[in-house]
Amino acid sequence: MKKDTIVQFVCFETNATNEAFIIQWEQYTSMAGKNHEVRLQRAASTKNTSNYVSQHWCDVNDSQFVFKKGKRSAHSTEVEMRIKEAGGYIPLQLDYTGETHGKDSKVFVFVSAADSNLEVYKTFTSFKYLNIYEAYYESCTYSYILEFFVANTDAEQLMDQIKIYNRASETGIYKECLVMAK
Repeated sequence: MKKDTIVQFVCFETNATNEAFIIQWEQYTSMAGKNHEVRLQRAASTKNTSNYVSQHWCDVNDSQFVFKKGKRSAHSTEVEMRIKEAGGYIPLQLDYTGETHGKDSKVFVFVSAADSNLEVYKTFTSFKYLNIYEAYYESCTYSYILEFFVANTDAEQLMDQIKIYNRASETGIYKECLVMAK
């Protein structure tokens, strides 16, 4: 991982099936740029709604990140989804940059400026690795995004620790989706 890297975070909420969402997501991702490493994570569904987070790793000099709807073909159906571009973040701490496996999950914590004491998060137990991303642009939705790598069996325990410390931040347990971004 180069130090001149920006990670663009895009969040989604949809009631579409996983397969239908991924088809639409791949169309959007192909417009975001071909030189990006991309990862897509999915949270457990609640009330017929699924949440996703995609991470787009790009060079800091690549300021042309665009994630928007393109023209759809007559053969594809439009998937209803809410898209929230969280913005571009620089890595402050990267303990792990590999993929998660079947027995592991990621816990994302989206931290506002009011809760910027990151040292507390480092004291939590039950996680293997912690990546911390800081807002690179003033227009970013969050001040920091924390990415915990955790065993599936410990994910709820970590979530409980996070909720005790900070109920205001958005959090979720995510599994990595195996997709091929174009």
